[in-house]
Amino acid sequence: MVLGITGNIAAGKSTVARMLAARGAVVVSADELARQVVAPGSPTLKRLAERFGPAILTAEGSLDRQALGDIVFRDPEARHFLNTVTHAAIGEVAVRRLRELKAQGEPLIVYESPLLFEAKAEGRVDKVLVVKVSEQEQLSRLLRRPGMTPERAAAMIGAQMDQEQKAARGDFIIETNGTLEQLEAKVEAFLARLRSLEREQRAEPGQDHSAG
Repeated sequence: MVLGITGNIAAGKSTVARMLAARGAVVVSADELARQVVAPGSPTLKRLAERFGPAILTAEGSLDRQALGDIVFRDPEARHFLNTVTHAAIGEVAVRRLRELKAQGEPLIVYESPLLFEAKAEGRVDKVLVVKVSEQEQLSRLLRRPGMTPERAAAMIGAQMDQEQKAARGDFIIETNGTLEQLEAKVEAFLARLRSLEREQRAEPGQDHSAG
């Protein structure tokens, strides 16, 4: 199975993905793929620099993600251009990597993608797990990040699809408010549910056992 994990900034997607990896899942991170496709000298980085100027590049020629973020989180048109360019590049790499892992027979492949729905990439996965967090906790986590300001945090949160919209489109939901120990228990329960659904599907081929 290929399981998509998505959710908004500071929701805890990567933490959930790491917990699944610790339990045997193979994780493919869209964020890591995004770093690959904007590596120095890449065609994608060249297009971004042409659009946004040299201010988004470091002295070494790498992408300055914070500088780019400051532009796109406040400018919907700029954000649309960024997403159009990067989603296509990421998608090409992601599809190839997921296909390779499926061919290897990996039982659980996790595709962690913050913009899974925005990129219209849910077709790459079999099921979608949406990771949610309360607005208060989300803001608190963001403000603990180095260099973060309330204004920047608000812009980043406001630039994303509403959490409830994502939750409505997912097959499963995990809320990450609480302790890491509580989250570990939720992940264990989720995996047990996933295995149960897979057993049912194998036992009754052709039946629809999708969960809300």
